[in-house]
Amino acid sequence: MSERISREELVKIYNIEITFFDELVDGGLLNVETENEIHYLLYEDLPVFERFTNWHYDLEINLPGLEVINDMLQKMEDLKRRNRDLMNKLSAISDQYEDI
Repeated sequence: MSERISREELVKIYNIEITFFDELVDGGLLNVETENEIHYLLYEDLPVFERFTNWHYDLEINLPGLEVINDMLQKMEDLKRRNRDLMNKLSAISDQYEDI
């Protein structure tokens, strides 16, 4: 089983409102596991949770803003990946023409 932390522990440790955590889950920004009606966040998802918490509480970005920023960052990462793939293909084609 993966390492995880309960919603209640996160709320206490990070001093956040439980409704904020629930809104992140409801908005699809966090994935949780539920066991015996207790919600758990996987340790591997902690950096994402911390980023959203910092943006919300330190920068005062509301939930719709977090959703927009998250969507834009995911699109940027996808574009970077696609660009890398295209550059690799272009390099391979270029290498073939150099051999001629």
